[in-house]
Amino acid sequence: MTVPVLLWFRRDLRLSDQAALIAAAGEGPVIPVYVLDDETPRHRAMGGASRWWLHHSLAALDESLRETGSRLILRRGKSEEVLATLAGDVGARRIHCIRHYEPWWRNAERAVAKRLDLVCHDGNYLAPPGSVTTGSGAPYKIYTPFWRALRERMPPPAPANRPRDIPVPSRWPASDDLADWGLRPTRPDWANGFAREWEPGEAGARRRVDAFVDEAADYDARRNLPSREGTSRLSPHLHFGEVSPACVWHRLADAGGSVDVFLGEVAWRDYAQNVILQFPDYAARNGRDRFDALPWRDFRSSTARDDFDAWTRGRTGYPIVDAGMRQLWASGWMHNRVRMIAASFLIKHLLIDWREGEKWFWDTLIDADYGNNSVNWQWVAGTGIDSNMWGRIMAPLGQSEKFDAAAYIRAWVPELADLPDAAIHDPDAHGRRPDAYPVKLIGHREARERALAAGREVR
Repeated sequence: MTVPVLLWFRRDLRLSDQAALIAAAGEGPVIPVYVLDDETPRHRAMGGASRWWLHHSLAALDESLRETGSRLILRRGKSEEVLATLAGDVGARRIHCIRHYEPWWRNAERAVAKRLDLVCHDGNYLAPPGSVTTGSGAPYKIYTPFWRALRERMPPPAPANRPRDIPVPSRWPASDDLADWGLRPTRPDWANGFAREWEPGEAGARRRVDAFVDEAADYDARRNLPSREGTSRLSPHLHFGEVSPACVWHRLADAGGSVDVFLGEVAWRDYAQNVILQFPDYAARNGRDRFDALPWRDFRSSTARDDFDAWTRGRTGYPIVDAGMRQLWASGWMHNRVRMIAASFLIKHLLIDWREGEKWFWDTLIDADYGNNSVNWQWVAGTGIDSNMWGRIMAPLGQSEKFDAAAYIRAWVPELADLPDAAIHDPDAHGRRPDAYPVKLIGHREARERALAAGREVR
């Protein structure tokens, strides 16, 4: 019998356009394996909402593999140790995988490569991170010139079909039971609403892409309106690699209208990976050193902690912020425009360090992506290498009215459901705040002046 090869899945949970699978299947019997590794990332282990998604995505992947006669082997532990043990048990010497760029996965790949023949493939981005450079060969730090250079290399290669046959080994190694991993919350089941919103897995990703095809042309006009379904909602599927960005590009690029705006958002994922490739600790350190001196409120104080807790629970007194934070808790996702408003509120209105918000999103987003999450928070904060100015302070009340968020607020803040459009964005200003709804944590003008004063200290 031919020596088997291992196929190491991580955030690439698909069979179509899967370069590692294609290469492995061309060499001999394939043993697909997913390792639940919480040791290598340490404090960056997957958050609770992402774990819910992972459970269902792994179940879907195993079902797809079994339809071909294969199966998914589940193991738990430190990646290099688990893979080395598994390879020894089955006599494998080579492992194929899709290359990852989070700092802990780069460390894991180096560790695995010291013990086994590791072959890494590209496939999770439009272009391999680090490959889009300036004329002098330097990596880009600013998004706009990066996107301009990446656009010149598009379209990406046509996506490859899944192999017709996946060779299987003569015997299968032992596998953990997915249910024993405890990825789904039970006491309490705070994710009981997720399944109404999402269908994890490659089939769910394909259906989401199909549903967006007819909407993509109107993306620019609708993407900022939280009361309408104008976004693709592909972010968790792209994060877990249930669909490749190349597949998304080739399916949607000819939609016309403002689809280029959407493609630019797909390219933002590439940009974020290029940032963390240059700055692996980007979620922990300001992109601009001068902001290290910014006088954040002391997070150890009870007042700052109470304000943070109110923000997480959607009890700030600002309806658009509260609607977003409640949507996040109930569905594991938040509309992108509202994400920016909610993040800006925490940073500028409450003057709480952006890193606290980044950590909360890491735990509560089903699409929590190290690159996107850290780059987006620093963009809103004004601390990043490419970001808004600190002095740009989003006015949540004005943003709510501008982007017609009344129906969105009614859906997620039932205390305000009976208010007319004119009052729902700012019930206090119209004398219509119900007793059940909290007063504002801080007034907009007061918050703005405090934030501007803090910004002056780091000029």
